[in-house]
Amino acid sequence: MEKATFAGGCFWCMVKPFDQFDGIESVVSGYMGGHVHNPTYEDVKKGDSGHLEVVQIQFDPAIFTYEQLLEIYWQQIDPTDDGGQFQDRGESYKTAIFTHSDEQLEKAKLSKHALAKTGRFSKPIVTPILPAQTFYIAEDYHQDYYKKEPEHYAKDRANSGRDTFIQENWKN
Repeated sequence: MEKATFAGGCFWCMVKPFDQFDGIESVVSGYMGGHVHNPTYEDVKKGDSGHLEVVQIQFDPAIFTYEQLLEIYWQQIDPTDDGGQFQDRGESYKTAIFTHSDEQLEKAKLSKHALAKTGRFSKPIVTPILPAQTFYIAEDYHQDYYKKEPEHYAKDRANSGRDTFIQENWKN
């Protein structure tokens, strides 16, 4: 098993896209990248802990590859927005790919470069690729939120603008 960690704005919206494939063992919501030890959701939401909301994925690369994860990841975010994602603004909602190995680093760089070369976006791709840091698991009520609170999840996601952006930019 390997780990992949992605920041894509609100972690509630980042679990379901990965949580439906063979070879994906788990998708856990949490925090990475900051300077506060054992941050709470409130610490992170304030935006001064330095952490981003992330999902950490345990996967079997023989069944589902890191490249496939990257492909899904790019299609969930606006990689040209460095101020947050959709309705969620601020430091904790920025995007990032956190790599766990030199191999992941190279694959992430290649993937980002390939996306930039497509010309799909008129603005530059600003999503950083960073070394993985300590992962802090988010509170239980954040885990599998789309399953626990399906109506609220669907309403929040619909209002966020994420699905409209995905449809407009990834329909092909």
